Amino acid sequence: MDNTNMLTYSDGDGGLPASPRLRFNKEGSLLAVTTSDNGIKVLANGDGQRLLRMHENRAFDGARGLSESVNVKPSIGGALGQIGNASASASPMLERSERVQQPMSLGIMASMENSRTSDVKPRILDNTEKNKSWKFPDIAESTQLKTLKLPDPLAASKVVRLIYTNSGLAVLALASNAVHKLWKWQRNERNPSGKSCAASVPQLWQPTNGALMSNDLSDAKQGEDSVACIALSKNDSYVMSASGGKVSLFNMMTFKVMTTFMPPPPAATYLAFHPQDNNIIAIGMEDSTIQIYNVRVDEVKTKLKGHQKRISGLAFSQSLNILVSSGADAQLFIWSIDGWEKKKSRPIQAPPGHSAPLVGETRVQFHNNQSHVLVVHESQIAVYDAQLECLRWWYPRESLSAPISSAIYSCDGLSIFTGFCDGAVGIFDAENMTLRCRIAPSAYIPSSVSSNGNSFPVVIAAHPSDQNQFALGMSDGAVHVIEPSDAETKWGGSTAQDNGVLPSIPSSSALNSQPSETPSR
Repeated sequence: MDNTNMLTYSDGDGGLPASPRLRFNKEGSLLAVTTSDNGIKVLANGDGQRLLRMHENRAFDGARGLSESVNVKPSIGGALGQIGNASASASPMLERSERVQQPMSLGIMASMENSRTSDVKPRILDNTEKNKSWKFPDIAESTQLKTLKLPDPLAASKVVRLIYTNSGLAVLALASNAVHKLWKWQRNERNPSGKSCAASVPQLWQPTNGALMSNDLSDAKQGEDSVACIALSKNDSYVMSASGGKVSLFNMMTFKVMTTFMPPPPAATYLAFHPQDNNIIAIGMEDSTIQIYNVRVDEVKTKLKGHQKRISGLAFSQSLNILVSSGADAQLFIWSIDGWEKKKSRPIQAPPGHSAPLVGETRVQFHNNQSHVLVVHESQIAVYDAQLECLRWWYPRESLSAPISSAIYSCDGLSIFTGFCDGAVGIFDAENMTLRCRIAPSAYIPSSVSSNGNSFPVVIAAHPSDQNQFALGMSDGAVHVIEPSDAETKWGGSTAQDNGVLPSIPSSSALNSQPSETPSR
């Protein structure tokens, strides 16, 4: 709705009033349109047609009190994907036409308003309900969410990496001074599961000898804000980390260094465990190469070359047997895990107002489906497929206009938690990039801190089993755990799909000021 170009159209076969009423189903895959003769025509995209077929037998049996036939027109292509047209009138009996290959009933559309057989009218939200469901929440007060600043008696230093343990029982931060900090939650009345939460204060954990877990800086470049990297084993037993010097392998129980390797130059800038073998690690390097390293035999198996600047992101897809890499050159590469050959590469697209080609730190993360990749750059968040085609994107503007500092999928893959350099946090629907919720800095940063400077989330971590919880690693060294308030079951209340928004289609700025876009190719 933010441009004047028509995306697609379908022939309605006439019979529409001057001002028909429209309503999407919950998933946004079916669109009901009222007709002049008190009937309903239904537009269905590919998902909608599958939904109708799935319910065909049950709906037909339950709709024998409806009288007129249901007609299906051939699908047409367009920006909405494949769209078909189904039309029906609501009266006492359903007759099946011989020319209809896939009989469809409107019974699944809210059960035809409880199976009423006359004068069926779509339910239209009143103004109060419209405003409640369409307006995305803007959280500005601490009372509107649950937030906890983690206790930290150690010297404050910018948090540069932040991860939850895979068990969800602890949060691990790596600060710019190369010190790791591990917070563990305990089981108690307020937190019977013992998992991380904003309602219970964790302990900054250290072994009994009081040792700190610090990276080796002896070979690191002095006077530079080196790129740190960290990776955690699947069983949470050890962590691999570097802060511009050697890569260290730490025991998570004792904080002892088990081994070090890869002394610079070049320095390691990103670490990722092989999905099938914890002894194999992909190490992104400052010199733009990717080294495939076997820890057990202390050997570099191969070097991958193609990027022009340091590596800033690595992500494995086990189902597709590929490694996706990103760099400070804003390039994306796909490598085959089998022979480590390059399969494809491309630069990320530049949004309006940015000159191409882009440069700058670019990060990647696979969705749970292992085929879509979240790409994060200061200018955008975007979702690419395994062929490096951009499916949808969002770029900073309006109420979220600052550069993006970090972004990550929620554990269920339905949301994208996004941090901004002005301290704001945006929570987006991962399917269509519409904004569900904006959290202002005032909601989680104490006024005494915010008045002293611009503290912002350098990195965001998503809880591994709670889809609504995330943690922020801040530029002032603080770590915040954030959850929705007790009054809300999820961020933003109704999702964009609950409101009938089709994926990847811009929303009206009057209803949602932060639409997504489908990039031109």
